[in-house]
Amino acid sequence: MSLLLPRGLTAEQARRDGGRPTVVTGYGAYGISLEPRFSPTRLAWIERGGLAAVCHVRGGGELGEDWHRGGYIETKQNTIGDFIACAEWLVDQGWASPRTLAGTGGSAGGITIGGAITQRPELFAAAQSAVGVSDMLRMELTPNGAPNIAEFGTVTNPAHFRAMFAISPYHRIRDGVAYPAVIVTTGANDPRVDAWMPGKLAARLQAANPNGKPVLLRVDFDGGHGMGSSVTQQLDETADVWSFFLWQMGDPAFQPKASAP
Repeated sequence: MSLLLPRGLTAEQARRDGGRPTVVTGYGAYGISLEPRFSPTRLAWIERGGLAAVCHVRGGGELGEDWHRGGYIETKQNTIGDFIACAEWLVDQGWASPRTLAGTGGSAGGITIGGAITQRPELFAAAQSAVGVSDMLRMELTPNGAPNIAEFGTVTNPAHFRAMFAISPYHRIRDGVAYPAVIVTTGANDPRVDAWMPGKLAARLQAANPNGKPVLLRVDFDGGHGMGSSVTQQLDETADVWSFFLWQMGDPAFQPKASAP
């Protein structure tokens, strides 16, 4: 796991705080490595005093093809387990707390964050599933489904089906469970993860615990899978997600204000 801290803040100071707003993100598919890169939106979070953590889960390529195969089809639970372990470590070591920890995952990382919040909902104050795969049993029936069978498996193979069903975020949601606050984001024109899939995830979470924490579906009707989105579209979405997280973490500047009479 890679940690990014505000300038001048030492690790000891961050751990002593214990309640600093923290976002942990993970992906874990196709052997893709999450390498260091500049992100102005992540910088905005850090400059406001938050922490950012990147969890290099199995399914990615950080440690070679064995690392990829360690979170692949029948071993995909390891991807989720690694992400949960990162979140647990951040809490156990005092970097964050379940009141101030948010998780994010996008596209194939929707399996990662979706699995984390359905398996360990008490670890997170909030979460974002961004254009995320959330129904593993129907993914291969979508226009972009067939190319992903090699990565996620197929429901026509009994062993694959069992592994996919066990971690499919939509199918793991249970009525009455206290899930964290969730913002589900999608683009109406997404050619990779059909927009109905994030919509279905949001609806199921809302129905499972109607009196629980908020679950919002944010649809960009001019957007797709993220690639090709304008700077304005990207900044607008990030502002909504960061604001949602800070609201749920109790930041006074982001609490709803009563309207004037």
